[in-house]
Amino acid sequence: MSRIDFAVGIGGAAGQGIATPGDILARIFVRRGLHLNAYNAYQSIIRGGHIFLILRASVDRVGSMGDKIDALIPLNQDTMNRHLKHLHAGGVCLYDGDKINPGPPNEGAQMCPLPVRELAGASKIPNAQNTIALGALLQMLGIDFQLFEDILARQFAKKGDAVVAENIGVARAGYDYATGHFTAFPNSLPDTGKRYAFVEGNQVLAMGGAAAGVKFYCAYPMSPSTGVLHWMARNARKLGIMVRQVEDEIGVINMAIGAAHTGCRAMCATSGGGFALMTEALGAAAMMEIPVVCIDVQRAGPATGVPTKTEQGDLWQVMGAGQGDYPRVIVAPTSIPDCFHTITELFNLVDKFQCPGIVLTDLLLSEGRASVEPSEFNFNPPIDRGEIIGWRGNGDGDTPPPEGGYKRFKITDSGVSPRALPGTPGYVHVVATDEHEEDGVLISDEFTHPHKRQAMHEKRMRKMHGMLALINPPKLFGPVNASVTLIGWGSTEGVIREACEKLAGEEAIVANNLQIKWLVPLHADHILSVLSNSQTTIIVENNYSGQFARYLRSETSFVPTGHIRKYDGEPFMPHHIVDGVKQILARTTNLYVPVHEYIV
Repeated sequence: MSRIDFAVGIGGAAGQGIATPGDILARIFVRRGLHLNAYNAYQSIIRGGHIFLILRASVDRVGSMGDKIDALIPLNQDTMNRHLKHLHAGGVCLYDGDKINPGPPNEGAQMCPLPVRELAGASKIPNAQNTIALGALLQMLGIDFQLFEDILARQFAKKGDAVVAENIGVARAGYDYATGHFTAFPNSLPDTGKRYAFVEGNQVLAMGGAAAGVKFYCAYPMSPSTGVLHWMARNARKLGIMVRQVEDEIGVINMAIGAAHTGCRAMCATSGGGFALMTEALGAAAMMEIPVVCIDVQRAGPATGVPTKTEQGDLWQVMGAGQGDYPRVIVAPTSIPDCFHTITELFNLVDKFQCPGIVLTDLLLSEGRASVEPSEFNFNPPIDRGEIIGWRGNGDGDTPPPEGGYKRFKITDSGVSPRALPGTPGYVHVVATDEHEEDGVLISDEFTHPHKRQAMHEKRMRKMHGMLALINPPKLFGPVNASVTLIGWGSTEGVIREACEKLAGEEAIVANNLQIKWLVPLHADHILSVLSNSQTTIIVENNYSGQFARYLRSETSFVPTGHIRKYDGEPFMPHHIVDGVKQILARTTNLYVPVHEYIV
């Protein structure tokens, strides 16, 4: 059965109000019980530059922007020139006929010029063409105008009744004009009666922190992670969270570690360049065995790179963050809802094993938006703080100190030492970033004792074995006997799984997907066991060098049949993967590198 969906592309220059029609359409589609996925391709300049928003609605869950545009709303000539060629038979293009020249459309595409000057009349509202085009589009989709009117009233309520009335009047003009001049879509998107939340990935990361019990959050604004800071700052007072904007990322990570040392759950977020400044302090957290969570929202690098574009290029950076070997957890959420669950799971792990945790996400997820079942968000998840002496939640706030004194770094079989909150009576802390004995005294204060160093180092690293046992291994999605296994990590899950659908439906190629979420520690034996039964294996990732492929080979000696990689700053579209699979199966290449065509 084919997927029922509808994709709208809205393009123009920064400052032309592209976000507003996107928000309005999203609310309308959500109210009709449709799943949504939104991707906004924008430039890292304040005004000007091409912006293109793709909003895709479907009866089924959508995990990518898809491959097609059903309705194009170009707000300037540049957008028309770039994107009209992507509008195929059955699609419509709604544009200001007074200012934009259409150019030759593909066969079967309906060109819908709107006399914006006439329809706007005496209205002085900015960007009237946006509202008029939306009105026309909704009429062609068979959506009742009253729903549009309700959304507009909510959207502009703070600007007063006059502004609301003016926007509704302009929208009605576009709606009525389409009735008499354009051919409606033959199949309207249904109203499923379901109700979804429509959320941004950064918001979900922040909400996951709040649900996990974060009481301290700090950051230095760095795209594309800044949305986490915005949500935290906006909701801090009512949630009882201390939020601080710090002068730089070195200050951020040290402040977060200091807060975590006191016993509260602490989190920070940055992008790759900011994370580079945090690495020494993360090693310090591991040496002092302090649990702290850091989010790295990847963007295209190196250096400043392309600040508003996506990439999966930081894997080797986070695996090598800080000199020397130390225990850490690295996890890459696979979807926007999974961003929420990942934060709550990760805090339980880092508390239990007293080490840093790193969330490796990217712009595609953090600034992407999607519909989510409200029931997917559990704001009272299980909380496991580990064995913390002095924490009332464990009921042991009055635990007497052990005979012979408190040994914060006591050598244990699990590698996890007794952790007491600073200030707990009878428990004296000696904590520093140098190597130390069980009681925290630096081994160099006596002399650098090789046996003590080895024993303490091994103690810390033993934590990794315990972590692995508590982390779910990746599951194979799709038919077990598939002829192709697509291996991905993190944010590529949605587009890979849609590519699997397309391969089966359009190419008669049966494919499945193994998506890796928990990167360190890695379920190496389990992954190797799954892949040993695969006929053709292809690793899909958003970077140049195949960072995950190199990592998997280093841990398992596994070499795939082929690779599909993309590093132009834009995410994969399903047909990129389909085309790559076909070429690899035809043995014309073992490395397929597509380039994004929607933005050029």
